[in-house]
Amino acid sequence: MLKYLRIRNFATIENIELTFKEGFTVLTGETGTGKSIIIDGIRLALGERGEIDKIRTGEEELFIEAIFISPQDKAAQVLVQRHFSRDGSTRSYVNGILTPAKKIKALAPNLVDIYGQNDHIFLRRQEFQLDFIDDAANLLPLRSEVTKLAHEIKKLQREKNKLSLHESQRRQRLDFLQFQIQEIEKANLVEGEEEELKREREILRHAERVQQLVNELLALGWEDDFSLTNLLSQMEHRLRELKDFEATFAEMEKASEEFSLLLKEYFRFLLNFKEKFEVSPEKLDEIETRLSLIDNLKRKYGSSISEILNYLTQARQEYQLLSRSEEKGSEIEEKISKLRKEYQAKANLLSQERKKFGVNFSRIVEKEIKSLGMTRAQFKVRFSSKKISSEATLPDKGWDDLEFMISPNPGEDSKPLRRIASGGELSRLMLALKVIGKSSVEKNKTLIFDEIDSGIGGKTAEAVALKLAQLAHDHQVICVTHLPQIAVAAPHHYLIEKKVKGGRTFTQVKSLSLEERVKEIARLMAGSHLTATALKNAREMILTHHPLL
Repeated sequence: MLKYLRIRNFATIENIELTFKEGFTVLTGETGTGKSIIIDGIRLALGERGEIDKIRTGEEELFIEAIFISPQDKAAQVLVQRHFSRDGSTRSYVNGILTPAKKIKALAPNLVDIYGQNDHIFLRRQEFQLDFIDDAANLLPLRSEVTKLAHEIKKLQREKNKLSLHESQRRQRLDFLQFQIQEIEKANLVEGEEEELKREREILRHAERVQQLVNELLALGWEDDFSLTNLLSQMEHRLRELKDFEATFAEMEKASEEFSLLLKEYFRFLLNFKEKFEVSPEKLDEIETRLSLIDNLKRKYGSSISEILNYLTQARQEYQLLSRSEEKGSEIEEKISKLRKEYQAKANLLSQERKKFGVNFSRIVEKEIKSLGMTRAQFKVRFSSKKISSEATLPDKGWDDLEFMISPNPGEDSKPLRRIASGGELSRLMLALKVIGKSSVEKNKTLIFDEIDSGIGGKTAEAVALKLAQLAHDHQVICVTHLPQIAVAAPHHYLIEKKVKGGRTFTQVKSLSLEERVKEIARLMAGSHLTATALKNAREMILTHHPLL
């Protein structure tokens, strides 16, 4: 249940704090006072998205705080705090822990069920009606199995369609893939070879100059009496002699020896290069031919050898798949046939359970709406089967098309709810559904009705008030209303008012005492001009419902 609500800087609300009690609570106020703004605040607390333009003029942040008592454990409280800044940022906390709004929204159905002014629009939709029946009949797990099977069948059918190319197209594709595979395989490509070939080509294109430079380096460092290695050897000999006279030359001798080893390694590389290197126009032609082949394959299959080899892998896989398409198609068809039988069995069971539930459901709904003033109405659930032309149109939720049918008056044929029901009839029907479904929701849950009294009055209003009071035996019921019959039925009554101070509008909410309730009920009955008769009647109505006040 909702225990506490604080709203700060929301539209015309500067700051209000409300403490709610168990049972039935009503919110009333004159037209234009913004009675639904309290419900909007609760919606924000439950994870709804906030709008910047709803932040009170002149303020930078809208703040909502709500405390709920868990329906599962009355000792457990859920504290929700949400901050909405004018810069568009939002911060949300649950029991002091930063929590994404989507998680709060997922938590909301376990705490509160809100029926808004326009929610009866959903009642006209067949999709909503089917969902309600499946939920009320505890058929959602079975329906999920049907949905899963339908998705698997459709997926396999799409795979089969890909294989079902016309035979001539399949043959042409196989021939083309075979040519491509052979062309790439014949090239014997190796990753990295293109870069190595380009390096070799660059050397061969300047072979004479390369050879000349290598020879000159060898002459300077290795093959002459005054070569670098000979000079270095003489330096080492003198350094060895010097260190006998001065120990500090030992470090220089060591460095000279290390440099000598490095230099010898360097010239061994040059000698090895010289031995292997040959000026060969034929070799250059081979490299140019190879690079040309690689360029040709790159134009067809990818921008690098790596991409060409990836394409080869894909081409082999497609070739293999097409080669065994008949075998694969048979395997898929066998799987589809097996899943189709499972789907049919579960969809048939789902349909049977829906129809069985629908008979009792229709009887209970009819009883409830009659108690809500639709005394001559008849209600039933009409079932029909969907037309299925192929696996692609296999319905995810089973065979059934389902529609709520109603006949408001005797002698009239039942017609779809979406065609004939008025706003008042829809409001009462929705309330009846809430009453029917109450056994499937946990006790102490909060049920909020935002002007469910649309389009009704008189005895019908009294019947709706009685039904709301019955709901309040097991749940906390909060109702925004403009009808005295409903307002007087609740033991807890808040008045919402608008005040103007210093050129600013303020929405205020206060809990009414007995005398204040008398005036408010009289206003709801007679308007702003309160007569003695209206006040007397209001007092009698209140004391009739609550004799202990």
